[in-house]
Amino acid sequence: MKSIEVKGTARTIAERSSEQARALKAIRKDNGVPCVLYGAGENIHFTVPADGLRNLVYTPHIYVVDLVIDGKKINAIMKDIQFHPVKDTILHVDFYQIDESKPIVMEVPVQMEGLAEGVKAGGKLVLQMRKLKVKALYNVIPEKLTINVAHLGLGKTVKVGELSFEGLELMNAKEAVVCAVKLTRAARGAAAAAGN
Repeated sequence: MKSIEVKGTARTIAERSSEQARALKAIRKDNGVPCVLYGAGENIHFTVPADGLRNLVYTPHIYVVDLVIDGKKINAIMKDIQFHPVKDTILHVDFYQIDESKPIVMEVPVQMEGLAEGVKAGGKLVLQMRKLKVKALYNVIPEKLTINVAHLGLGKTVKVGELSFEGLELMNAKEAVVCAVKLTRAARGAAAAAGN
């Protein structure tokens, strides 16, 4: 898995919620993003410039984050992100510190490979789950999960329960459909013509 460096500055949390809300508003007005690092014993609250998160957030890739908070480096993953409902700016990011001996849960992009039999017959291949949730030690998690769809016929699907990847535990529902070859009008017409 690739790594990316994100630099932040520690911040203190106000005792009263009204003071805290004002402080968070001031951070955002100053083009900063309030963040929290969990799993480090005591949670660390810090601020990152919005531009410092762009390459981590707006990408199809997944990263191990080299967090540098006031000069101290910590390995982490991005756990959760909140966006403004209208402006789509980043409001808040949660990070989780990596412990090399404990598994983590992370969403990994799915990539299909091969030309499905059903596509050759006029169907349309549809990826219904762009990411799968996996549980594993962080150094085992791949950058993407590749699924071979060459065997997939018309009207057929690949479900989470049919997949397995070495060293990874899939956390999504076993019956969830990852990808499918859908019948198109052209394929239905060809099937009807062949039946006559």
